[in-house]
Amino acid sequence: MGIIKPIKRKRDPDISENAIMIMPKRELNRFVASLDVKDYGELDGCLYRLYVGPKGIAICGPFLGAPQAVLGLERLIALGAKKIWVFSWCGSLNKDIHIGDTVIPTHAFSEEGTSQHYPLDFDPLPDKDMISKIKNELSSQDIPFFEGPLLTTDAPYRETKEKIKEYQKKGALGIDMEISALIRVANFRAVSIAGIFVVSDELFSGKWKPGFSSFELKSTSKKVLELILKLAMKE
Repeated sequence: MGIIKPIKRKRDPDISENAIMIMPKRELNRFVASLDVKDYGELDGCLYRLYVGPKGIAICGPFLGAPQAVLGLERLIALGAKKIWVFSWCGSLNKDIHIGDTVIPTHAFSEEGTSQHYPLDFDPLPDKDMISKIKNELSSQDIPFFEGPLLTTDAPYRETKEKIKEYQKKGALGIDMEISALIRVANFRAVSIAGIFVVSDELFSGKWKPGFSSFELKSTSKKVLELILKLAMKE
């Protein structure tokens, strides 16, 4: 049992069992600007913001890296969230997956330092029912997607050619900075979690191709966030 415990404070809002975590700041700002939300300001030393939107759904972000994202996840769980819908970007490690494409992580390889502090006696996985609903909704909207593992790293400037080749052999479709820790903590706390990622850059060739300003990334991100909200509101 940790000495510091995530708790709901007197001034914290009531939220529904569904919560949305949005990693990229740009997409968080665009998303909440399109909704009728209440802004509860910056939390945990100004690391991220908390909003409450339609049907009491908490919307939280931005996050960069596993430690920060886990702080947000722990707070959401303490507030009562039981189903966590994650939106983020990832770099592609697969030659068939390009900027603007959609990836559903089925599990994750951890090269971040947070997961080891949440011991489990089984392999952490996202929620199968949530993934099934994501896939069905993507298909119904004719949004193509890939599914498979991601690699989560703490060190984007150490994404070497050797590292990329190693995880390509293991089947990793992309690379991010949070999802392996988020899945593990959700499993540790006995809540459900699943995510959708949009490819923001490509690394599969051994050279970096950024696409952070691309139309494809912006367009798909908007569609996917709307889809996540729709799924969260159905629950």
